[in-house]
Amino acid sequence: MGLSAQYFFGQSEHPMNRKAENIDVLKFWGNTDSIKLQLYETAYDLLSKEKTSSYIDVVNDEQYQKLCNSMRLYLLGGPMLGNVKKDGISIWVRTTQPSKVQVKAFDGKSESLSNQIMTEFEGDLAGRLKLNGLLASTTYTYKIIINDTIEVSNERYFFRTLPDREDQERARIVFGSCPHRWGLGNQQLFNTISQRSPTAMFLLGDIAVQDRMDHIGMHRADYLLRDFQEAWSGFASNVPVYASWDDHDYFGDDLGGIPDGYSNLDRINVRKVFRNSWANPSYGLQHEGVFFATEIGSAKIVMTDNRYFRKEIGDSFLGDAQFGWLKQQITTCNSPFLILSCGTMWSDQVSNGKDSWGMYDPKRRQEIFDLIEKNKVTTVIFISGDRHGARGFTIESGSGFEFHEFQVASLGGRVGPPTRKPEWRNQLYGTAGVFAFGELTLDEKNRNKYATFRLIDQEGEVLFKKRLTSKDLKP
Repeated sequence: MGLSAQYFFGQSEHPMNRKAENIDVLKFWGNTDSIKLQLYETAYDLLSKEKTSSYIDVVNDEQYQKLCNSMRLYLLGGPMLGNVKKDGISIWVRTTQPSKVQVKAFDGKSESLSNQIMTEFEGDLAGRLKLNGLLASTTYTYKIIINDTIEVSNERYFFRTLPDREDQERARIVFGSCPHRWGLGNQQLFNTISQRSPTAMFLLGDIAVQDRMDHIGMHRADYLLRDFQEAWSGFASNVPVYASWDDHDYFGDDLGGIPDGYSNLDRINVRKVFRNSWANPSYGLQHEGVFFATEIGSAKIVMTDNRYFRKEIGDSFLGDAQFGWLKQQITTCNSPFLILSCGTMWSDQVSNGKDSWGMYDPKRRQEIFDLIEKNKVTTVIFISGDRHGARGFTIESGSGFEFHEFQVASLGGRVGPPTRKPEWRNQLYGTAGVFAFGELTLDEKNRNKYATFRLIDQEGEVLFKKRLTSKDLKP
């Protein structure tokens, strides 16, 4: 079993952590050299100074420039893979200063070039490069080209495209939430995930930013901390990553919508930093929210945003526009599997349903269940996070069918609410205090569909396994 984060950092964190705690996270895992630590501390001092601090303040600093030059450093963050397809992929980078950037990929026979972008201060020196026209089911190595002449490469820089639909391979999707900064430095955890050769990883929130409210400079400082952690940066350079947010990435614990004392502009600014920090296929509708849908192998994955549009309890968890979009995603799904993701739990047992669909918006949760049954939607799986630890449940629909929810909020090894209670008769599993991730292996053979869920700890031990057939997953 893996050690919990309490072993490292104690039982709780103050919402506005001191600089030393960010530095302690970077130092703890022991794989960051002294010059890079000094560079992070320099950037942190500048970003944390004011709520509106940006990379303009960082790049104009003489000490920052000196350290970058001494390291011959051209990337502050990335490359990070995302939005993988059978014929393309997106690659996210953050440069040390405004730069022209391009990606060159090689399949062993021929080269492919991405579009060229210019990273700018307005976009936090970050951007997404798109490679198109690639071959399906093919492994590529790649390098980053800076300002037409500088090549940044590494043995970890590789990816594999998805197969053609008619030549479907088994998809292995890993997921979880709540690394809370420190989990992103856990090399053993990410090594174990990589060894299972996942097709992609989905992060369901509470990932890198820790309760920074409207301090946009600190949001930026926390994402920079993410990218300075070798375990994370190595993993994200060869496994496609998709991300949604939850309360701690957003403003703070259990907050949603426009929190009291804050403005719509604060909400827009927080979303902007999030959008500049990931390689997702898209981000919400009409410049609001961070939800999206994508396809991996035989699965359609829909990642919802239960924070940006939230209103009062019993009113709206997702907002009208997003809920309408979600219903459309459900009714138009023609993939063998449909995975519906939410940062918080779909069920309502843990913490008496605190911050969950079951307590917050049971009416629209039931509407989702009814819509799935009425339209005879394909096999459906619910995944979630938020409540530290990992717990699984079946959720009864109005007709008596039981949907399966796999909650995994253990990427940071935190101890949370009780993992089991005698009255939770529909519980599948429960654990906390270990670093663990969820894995869904999806098979489609001769029109028979199988989904196998595993909860796996950082040593590779399977803590729970359940194999589900179409009968278990389709009402």
